[in-house]
Amino acid sequence: MSKTIKVALAGAGAFGIKHLDGIKNIDGVEVISLIGRELDKTQEVATRYGIGHVTTDLNESLAIKELDAVILCTPTQMHAEQTLACLKAGKHVQVEIPLADSLAGAKAVVDLQKQTGLVAMCGHTRRFNPSHQYVHKKIAAGEFNIQQMDVQTYFFRRTNTNALGQARSWTDHLLWHHAAHTVDLFAYQANSPIVQANAVQGPIHPTLGIAMDMSIQLKAANGAICTLSLSFNNDGPLGTYFRYIGDTATYIARYDDLFNGKEEKIDVSRVDVSMNGIELQDREFFAAIREGREPNSSVGRVFACYEVLHKLEQQLA
Repeated sequence: MSKTIKVALAGAGAFGIKHLDGIKNIDGVEVISLIGRELDKTQEVATRYGIGHVTTDLNESLAIKELDAVILCTPTQMHAEQTLACLKAGKHVQVEIPLADSLAGAKAVVDLQKQTGLVAMCGHTRRFNPSHQYVHKKIAAGEFNIQQMDVQTYFFRRTNTNALGQARSWTDHLLWHHAAHTVDLFAYQANSPIVQANAVQGPIHPTLGIAMDMSIQLKAANGAICTLSLSFNNDGPLGTYFRYIGDTATYIARYDDLFNGKEEKIDVSRVDVSMNGIELQDREFFAAIREGREPNSSVGRVFACYEVLHKLEQQLA
């Protein structure tokens, strides 16, 4: 595909805007339709980014003949159903993490992608962050092997708000959303499937109806282990921090920044063409469409993550 890739983006909130900012830096891509829950707020974002078509109905955008692809930044509970709708409409699709909030939903998407042959990718951004790419290349070169990963995913969300502090119309989830990042990254970086997984969770919030604290242990077939702590109760510092403990070094990754075990910063500016993990994720999606190939973090390649999450959910139940 040499022509401009025409894209619809669903979800004009905090994460949708991150994608719009990233796409501005990618040649040969045009966002032609923006879908949001509230028309007036969606129109404001569309005007800011020069997007001509605005709607509250994904199906209206899918009916646009010249549309090639869709990026879904919508509530977790809608991901599988909307991804299936995009594939049925003949559109390539990238859905933000998680692919689904159930194993059945994830499997339905993987099965339909195989039938259609379209590019279907999930936004497992950690695979694309320069910090994690740096470690991945060390592993691929045989210079570093993971013995243990210690990961902390901490937010302060005792009310139902998004990354911008705005009220959410849906409830976030530690297991199916935030743990998905680390479960997938651990298996990807260890280059070994997860063979053991355990989880415990804290009290259920009386209003939100979800556990606000969770602890997960993972073991890969090659012996590497991972400990993940998650909380919506933590009042700072916020975010996700990864400590890679290996046979030759220790690395600490904080989003797109990387440090060694002595807290000395490592230059990762030349790892890829950008320091923006979301932009790099989108670049991979569009490159896979142009080249007719399976992308890194295709729905098929990340499916094992959702099998693990399903097992953990059964334990917690």
